[in-house]
Amino acid sequence: MTTQHPPAVELRGLTKQFGSVLANAGVNLRVEAGTIHGVIGENGAGKSTAMKLLYGMLRPDAGEILIGGKKCAWASPSDAIARGIGMVHQHFMLAGPYSALDNILLGAEPLRWGVIDRQGARARLEALARQYGLPVDWDRPVEQLPVGVQQRVEILKLLYREANILILDEPTAVLTPQETNDLFTNLKKLRAEGKTVLLVTHKLKDVMSFTDRVTVFRAGKVTGEVETSRTNPQELANLMVGRKVVLSIEVSPAHPRAETAIEVSGLSLSGPVGSRRRLSDLSFSVRRGEIVGVAGVEGNGQSELLQALLHPRDSKCRTSGTVRFLGEDVTAWAPLRIRDLGVAVIPEDRLQEGLLLDRPVSENFLLGLQRSPAFSRAGFLDLRDLDQTAARAAADYDVRPRDLTLPAGKLSGGNQQKLIVAREFQRQPKVLIAAQPTRGVDVGAIEFIHTRIVRARDEGAGVLLVSSELDEILTLSDRILVMFEGRIVAEYRRSEVTERELGLKMGGA
Repeated sequence: MTTQHPPAVELRGLTKQFGSVLANAGVNLRVEAGTIHGVIGENGAGKSTAMKLLYGMLRPDAGEILIGGKKCAWASPSDAIARGIGMVHQHFMLAGPYSALDNILLGAEPLRWGVIDRQGARARLEALARQYGLPVDWDRPVEQLPVGVQQRVEILKLLYREANILILDEPTAVLTPQETNDLFTNLKKLRAEGKTVLLVTHKLKDVMSFTDRVTVFRAGKVTGEVETSRTNPQELANLMVGRKVVLSIEVSPAHPRAETAIEVSGLSLSGPVGSRRRLSDLSFSVRRGEIVGVAGVEGNGQSELLQALLHPRDSKCRTSGTVRFLGEDVTAWAPLRIRDLGVAVIPEDRLQEGLLLDRPVSENFLLGLQRSPAFSRAGFLDLRDLDQTAARAAADYDVRPRDLTLPAGKLSGGNQQKLIVAREFQRQPKVLIAAQPTRGVDVGAIEFIHTRIVRARDEGAGVLLVSSELDEILTLSDRILVMFEGRIVAEYRRSEVTERELGLKMGGA
């Protein structure tokens, strides 16, 4: 007679409502112990809410959480941690100036005779690092560690707290292909030790390559659960979106014009006295009618490049270089004057640079378009035209919910991104700077945004695409620049390079 073991995690009828929005509606989810279980879904589908309920960040309105077959109720994440549940968030919860060792011990300091036993903790962590293949420089400030190593610190933090159930939210969002493979090699070791991993991701390639089973969310409900070996990316995408999705668009060859959209010459940017240069002698150009992709692991100068292009007067410590848009030297221009040339921007950080979170969707759609003849008459805004245009754009770009009076901060991250994209394409740009344009959006929206970027190129815009998603770079870019430690270390045409070669260059090879 065999005994069936209870699942590591079981959610029964889990329901959570925020005002009029039903985020989870009777969610049922079963995760077997010692497996890697994928959790996927559209933006606003409810998967992140379900994981926050499991981790104790939110409390359910109805339903049950069972861990190892036993009902549990959390007052806070501390209760979940005490029951062996840990979560690695998409944006790491690390204190940059402090060492890896200090970050791991924070909040779980081991005491011996009333004094923190750092030596004992270090020995234990070194044993964990060897056991699971997660080497870390314990004494180096985490802000100086590569992103992939910072992620190891987060995982070791959970293992140090004896977590048996690990929730990873978009864990490969900022990793190179090599770092991604290293991560999943380590996760497979954890699985072999009996640990259970919930992988929350938008990347169907990661789901297909590394999970045992996958649960699909749509509109706050579970729409399917399948063994990974018995499904395929197309079926999963269709379950997520509720229709057939084109997973990879066909991009025809570019026909660049003679006119230069962006020209950067000898651009260098230094940090505080004594620090290394943040940008070092960058020179490149983008012609109208082409897409130039910038590939690189985050933190290698892409953010500084965007700052120097869009806020040149605010770029501190520039030592040399010029920036031209459409033939105009904008090195000393204010951002608004640059935008008036016909420059549209999908910003890298939508929360800080793209939206007013406490203002309505309609006002956020207007940002940067206040002086557009479409909405301004003799210095007065035509609010009726604005509302009609914003409503059409929200429908065209599938921004949900369709409530223009809702504060932008109430939208899910993916719907915030779609709002920004809709607004920027309203400008019919001559130059488009798209930084991480599909970060946090689902497969259906990715298809739509990619199509619009290519259409802008074909209509004559010069496009600078900055992305950590190699699939995105390789699909859309006519030419590809690779950045590493503030320098351009390689340039390729799309047909000349593989994902592996790009990944190696991004890692400094």
